[in-house]
Amino acid sequence: MYRPDSHRLTWLYPFMSWLPGIGRAQLKADTVAALVGALVVLPQAVAFATIAGMPPQYGLYAGMVPAIIAALFGSSRHLVSGPTTAASVVLFSALSVMALPGSPDYVVLALTLTFMVGVMELMLGLARMGALVNFISHSVVVGFTAGAALLIIAKQIEHFFGIEMDSSGHLHDILIELSRHLTEINPATTAVALATLLIGIATKRWLPRIPYMIVAMLGGTFVALGLNQWLGSENTGIAVVGALPASLPPLSAPDLTLDHIKQLAPTALAVTLFALTEAVSIARALAARGGYRIDGNQEFIGQGLSNITGSFFSAYVATGSFNRSGVNYAAGARTPLAAILAGVLLIGVVPLVAPYASYLPTAAMAGLLFLVAWSLIDFKEIGHILKASKGETGVLLVTFFAALFLELEFAIFAGVLLSLVLYLDRTSKPRILTMAPDPRSPNRAFSCEADVTQCPQLCLMRIDGSLFFGSVGHVESAFDRQRAAAPEQRHLAVLADGINFVDLQGAETLARESLRRRADGGGFYLINVKTGLWETLDRYGNTEIVGWRNIFQSKNAAIHAIYQKLDKTKCSSCMKRVFVECGPAPTA
Repeated sequence: MYRPDSHRLTWLYPFMSWLPGIGRAQLKADTVAALVGALVVLPQAVAFATIAGMPPQYGLYAGMVPAIIAALFGSSRHLVSGPTTAASVVLFSALSVMALPGSPDYVVLALTLTFMVGVMELMLGLARMGALVNFISHSVVVGFTAGAALLIIAKQIEHFFGIEMDSSGHLHDILIELSRHLTEINPATTAVALATLLIGIATKRWLPRIPYMIVAMLGGTFVALGLNQWLGSENTGIAVVGALPASLPPLSAPDLTLDHIKQLAPTALAVTLFALTEAVSIARALAARGGYRIDGNQEFIGQGLSNITGSFFSAYVATGSFNRSGVNYAAGARTPLAAILAGVLLIGVVPLVAPYASYLPTAAMAGLLFLVAWSLIDFKEIGHILKASKGETGVLLVTFFAALFLELEFAIFAGVLLSLVLYLDRTSKPRILTMAPDPRSPNRAFSCEADVTQCPQLCLMRIDGSLFFGSVGHVESAFDRQRAAAPEQRHLAVLADGINFVDLQGAETLARESLRRRADGGGFYLINVKTGLWETLDRYGNTEIVGWRNIFQSKNAAIHAIYQKLDKTKCSSCMKRVFVECGPAPTA
């Protein structure tokens, strides 16, 4: 497999790892997969462009050049890039307040945003920040997608029912607006939308091997033609998309003025994070099924170059498409050549099918988008999160409701921020257990069971987690509670095999506890010290404070040495005999 870090410039030609090895079998499989992918993207691209507030042809443009560039410079064999629902919704939400959707100014803003997103993605990839997407939790993605799906449905209500209404607000604004126009519902338009929806559901359920989106669009179109023929087009009032330009993607350019950059920077960052999360998550899932690995940094680079290039070929933000990538994998694609050929075929097919868009009803598009949006809501995963974790449930709900009632880019940031807060809260509270030898277990293994007898003079404490500036308060509180609960246990031994990382404040906390224990007439000891803890203590000069003779690499050696330091007058009358070194209990 190709490794992008094997040479400092190999990110420029990752395709050379697979392109020379293309044989007849791979070419045949990739060509078939490409043909299926090109057919599937036709209705999707038009639908996604509608969601984004872009002219319909721009969705097709976003599935051409960006898909080719992403496949050439990415590391996944099956990932297909192009317009997606989530990216389209975020773009519409951010840009519709700056310009009229579909207008030339709106298109320029979209192309500028695409260029900025591409630059950010490329910079993150070159900086080897591929692991950044790991900080966007799965709950954020699930919650955001569910909220975005409901917004898609809400924003298509006017086309579904044939109503002229304002759909630019949040969910509650749209629902209030709908209540004012209920008497204006167009029966013919609604019939076309419902027919499209039902045909799509039936095809998806009973004919899963047939692309349901194509069947649904054709079905809705024929229903509209039938109603127009029966009732007359002047009576039905069924609106159509209109003919698409039968041309290749025209050249374009982003408008990188300072005002535009300031306006679009927050949205560009939010779209970058979500787009990369979407692309890398899909690529990893397909790689796991295909038995290979991807390189996150190379995917960042591929996505960045695809959007930068796409912004000069009339493409708005493109990222990994779950539907197209899944179809590509299921159709038997072997290499990234399938995604490249799909983009090339789409360029050739569009001039042939563009004139027929004049027959495509907007109600059919709305019905199709209802179905697409509903399928985005992962009810099974939502139920799993709600049952599994209160913290993740909070992240899910915050992201979901923020997507519905606030700006979508803010929903992403809110979910990510809450995820990080919960993560920091967990890491700042390492698990701390009081241990003692259990005579009932083999070799008297240490146990944290409440009924295990504790030594009156020595407390054995296990710390599982990192000791850093955020967790030292929790650890110090545990030390203080133990001292107050058992003041006679002046000796404290910490089982440190669960401590993987220590910073300066963590090392100083251990040193201060050592000094305090000695001042109280006891001692402080570290058992099973890992290399990281040892090196940190030594580097910060705390090893001398704790004392070399108080650091042990085995439990038996530690207990034997610590026992020698206990008050033997108390040991002679102690009936608990916790350690082997204690010997038999004294006779009366």
